Amino acid sequence: MNRMIISAGVFVMLAMGASMAQAQVGPNFDPADWEYGTRFETDGEVPIWNPVMQKIKNGEPVIGGTIRATDPRTYCATAAAGYDFTWIEMQHEAMTWEQVSRMWLACPGPAVPGVRIPHESEENIQKPADSGALVIVVPTVDSVEEAQRIVDWTYFPPMGRRSNGGGQGFSGTMWGGVPGGYRNTWNANVVLFLMIETLEGVQAARDIAKIPGVDGLFAASGDLGNFSGFRAGQPQYEMLITEVVQAAQAAGKLACGPLGWMGDRPEFMCFQAGTEGANIRRGAQAEIQAANDRFAGVVGSPRIASVLAELSGGCGEIVYEADCLRAVRGAAAAAGSLTDAEQQGVRARLMEIVTAHPNQAARIREVAAETGLRLGNE
Repeated sequence: MNRMIISAGVFVMLAMGASMAQAQVGPNFDPADWEYGTRFETDGEVPIWNPVMQKIKNGEPVIGGTIRATDPRTYCATAAAGYDFTWIEMQHEAMTWEQVSRMWLACPGPAVPGVRIPHESEENIQKPADSGALVIVVPTVDSVEEAQRIVDWTYFPPMGRRSNGGGQGFSGTMWGGVPGGYRNTWNANVVLFLMIETLEGVQAARDIAKIPGVDGLFAASGDLGNFSGFRAGQPQYEMLITEVVQAAQAAGKLACGPLGWMGDRPEFMCFQAGTEGANIRRGAQAEIQAANDRFAGVVGSPRIASVLAELSGGCGEIVYEADCLRAVRGAAAAAGSLTDAEQQGVRARLMEIVTAHPNQAARIREVAAETGLRLGNE
């Protein structure tokens, strides 16, 4: 009896082997002709569980808060401050992917994890994606070929070439329990912004924007000045910004820029906000100002605290020169209603900023003078 069962089992296995042998890859096998299977399909419409992608679909602006520190508590405070996503600065900081991964795991929300990677490569996209990033920003994109490689490494097949290697992003602690499943719905939920920072990038911007999977073009206000030799407001600079905006709009994608552009450049719909350091200074100085206002009749505190707070917030760490210059204009204009002693306090703070940022010193002096406040040694 047992022999009969074993013989039957062997016969079934042999039959299965014969069936599988019929599906061998032939000499004319071509991956381009492959019909992708249904393994990762969802029932009905693909769920959108990334709040940033949902806001984009709704036509709402999205704002990312910049993170340059490595302390999870500082990260969590920023993630809970009201930003749509966090913008961890991996292009210009020396932190490691391990530190980034720990911060995201500590606080995967309310702001969704996002990052500006150092440069385009499989490693620099795969690691943050596997660690839980839902917004990926790529700097200095110069060509269609580079942009297509970025899309390849960002998206799972059949749209891209992202490896299904696991990581904390797949876990229940982060996105393992999302509707429809993380792997099955990733391609519809990840947000990809490409930064146009060079003249070559501007030249290719219209073709870059057309690539499926690119959600927006970021007009890099600082580096477009760096690579062009012109500053905001000058015709040559504005021509470059306009080209990036029009490239994005023609392709139905978002135009992105620094948060300072939200008020006077309505065509922009996604933004990079200031750093956590600037936020700490602004918050602390606002509290101090409130206390000074409360006891003004008792101790006669100076009226310049709010002016100094804006200066420190805009110019403490100059990520984008335009943000600092906007704060300088505001401080110089406000100084006109202050006493001579208080004006001198504003000048002293501006001189500290000039000393700390020699590359922007001449422009800070120029803007302050244009607004009616001359600094010393002029």
